[in-house]
Amino acid sequence: MVKRVVLAYSGGLDTSVILKWLQDQYQCEVVTFTADIGQGEELEPARRKAEQLGAREVFIDDLRQEFVRDYVFPMFRANTVYEGEYLLGTSIARPLIAKRMVEIAAEVGADAVAHGATGKGNDQVRFEIGAYALNPDIRVIAPWREWDLNSREKLLAYAEAHQIPIERHGNKSPYSMDANLLHISYEGGILEDPWAEPEESMWRWTTAPEKAPDQPRYIDIQFAHGDPVAIDGEALPPAALLAHLNTLGGEHGIGRLDIVENRYVGMKSRGCYETPGGSILLKAHRALESITLDREVAHLKDELMPRYASIVYNGYWWSPERRALQTLIDQTQRLVTGVVRLKLYKGNCTVVGRRSEESLFDPRIATFEDDAGAYRQQDAEGFIKLNALRLRIEKRLQG
Repeated sequence: MVKRVVLAYSGGLDTSVILKWLQDQYQCEVVTFTADIGQGEELEPARRKAEQLGAREVFIDDLRQEFVRDYVFPMFRANTVYEGEYLLGTSIARPLIAKRMVEIAAEVGADAVAHGATGKGNDQVRFEIGAYALNPDIRVIAPWREWDLNSREKLLAYAEAHQIPIERHGNKSPYSMDANLLHISYEGGILEDPWAEPEESMWRWTTAPEKAPDQPRYIDIQFAHGDPVAIDGEALPPAALLAHLNTLGGEHGIGRLDIVENRYVGMKSRGCYETPGGSILLKAHRALESITLDREVAHLKDELMPRYASIVYNGYWWSPERRALQTLIDQTQRLVTGVVRLKLYKGNCTVVGRRSEESLFDPRIATFEDDAGAYRQQDAEGFIKLNALRLRIEKRLQG
């Protein structure tokens, strides 16, 4: 018996139908929750529509600062990239939404939470694993796995039959999109053909590289213990800093991505992404680590990163293994403090300088000029012979 449900609500067709469907199917009260994580949309219409459809209570929470500070930045300390390319913009938002849904359920006395993710995608896994990790006894309702409204036409017919107001825009995007402060994604439409190039009009955040300014833009990003804290000497809070980098990167055509990825549920999916600020941050963070991290620590991080990326992609942010990895990663960031200079130009982000008081780069040793005895080159002979010893022995045995 479900008496009250907290619904992750966007105000769009799917979740508006779900709101009414929950009331009819479960004869329950529905509390809606809309998260502002920087999607750039006016959220008050969602409030008005939820109230019009009979929501018992409406929550609209500004989570932008928490999202960047407690989710995006910790992930970027690990230089996290899924399958070599994807910066996990959708994935990293889901644990925060799941956390807030569970918190609201406790506040309002709800015995279930609901979401609008389909039975084919990753988000159902992320929302539900997150919810169960934070409240093992919570009930999760996933309408897309229960109802027969499995097409847009059926959803529209249901909305009309139940007097659910739906905005019909003649220029509505043909793509399924998800946006937050880290990225915007596009799926569906012609993208379901992996050979089809997306039309230029699809991209919303970034200028086409060939139309970007003809003059490069130089920026300095300052880091403290692995996290960016200032741009060009101006200290900025996390959400504002990422938003500013999105603007700069977008102007210069940085951060477009077109990939086919492996979903956790087993299928391959083609998606396009714009992650301008994140692409800049990843490049800058790795540059600073190149002078502040010990070689073996840096290599260990690179070995662990694909595992960390899969954990985030598959929805296990709240798992003990992610927390354990995070502890190790955060320990490596103690001395990742300094400034990185980058050149933004026509789709490219190039590191042109890095400096740190914690730098392990010693110009006296690295120089190709006279090092005044800082490095004894003769020592390399024994080093090489010892490392070649096993290969020499093997070769001798082979004859």
